[in-house]
Amino acid sequence: MDIRALRYFVELVRQQSFTRASEQLFVTQPTISKMVRSLEEELGQPLLNREGRRFTLTDYGQVLYQRAQSILAELHQLEAELADLQSLQRGKLVLGIPPMVGHVVADLIRSYRARWPGVELSIVEYGGRRIEQAVLEGEVDLAITMLPTRHEEGLGALELAAYPMQVVLPERPEWQGSEPLPITALREQPLLLYTQAFTLSERLEQLCAEAGFTPQVAARSSQWDFLVAMVHSGMGVAFLPEPLCRRLTRDGLLIRPLAPALSWRLGVIWPTGRYLSRTAQAWLEICPQG
Repeated sequence: MDIRALRYFVELVRQQSFTRASEQLFVTQPTISKMVRSLEEELGQPLLNREGRRFTLTDYGQVLYQRAQSILAELHQLEAELADLQSLQRGKLVLGIPPMVGHVVADLIRSYRARWPGVELSIVEYGGRRIEQAVLEGEVDLAITMLPTRHEEGLGALELAAYPMQVVLPERPEWQGSEPLPITALREQPLLLYTQAFTLSERLEQLCAEAGFTPQVAARSSQWDFLVAMVHSGMGVAFLPEPLCRRLTRDGLLIRPLAPALSWRLGVIWPTGRYLSRTAQAWLEICPQG
């Protein structure tokens, strides 16, 4: 059923005149008559009882008039909501981030909220590997994670920033110094690593393998502050990106660069094989490029 024909019919009934309806719609009277006839032919029933220049509604016309008003009102609401989405007056964005990333991208999140306060922002925290899968499966719209990704064919990526990884050690004489600490110096040390859902954990284990040893993993956690607490207690050695090291109180801790250098490359990822929501497009628009 033609929406335009419904609009013409409703306006005709409201105005109770072909002349006034044509003036309101900026069309000719024959155009309105043609639209009404097309509706009658489609429904197989008369809609108007014509009496010269006057008319009344048939039973079918009454039903169509009531329903058409509801349909046009819903369509108007839909158009308004779509316009709001386009202008980001409303909408929803589901963003995936690893737990340690929140502090680093807090300013970006704040900028997004300040610019588009009508968008509902939901944040889901997963490790890097799980986040990639969540993006591919549509569970989240886009995500911040460590680059490069495993699924480069199905994901778009934009690098935001890169930070060096540093070694967090208990404050002991043998660890004193400011020069980079070789990964081989940790061959016999208990290491405190992230869970295997984290891309960073995989990179650290690869680094150990390239140095010719298998790491002695004392414990794993998804919470970087818990790993630091275990370093404080003397359980072992942990690794943190440089921005998080700046947040630490140094009492009882030593922080040294890692050699060979391991870069914590942060980027935003999104699916390339399906529609990207306007709210997700807006996120990409404000992202700085590293």
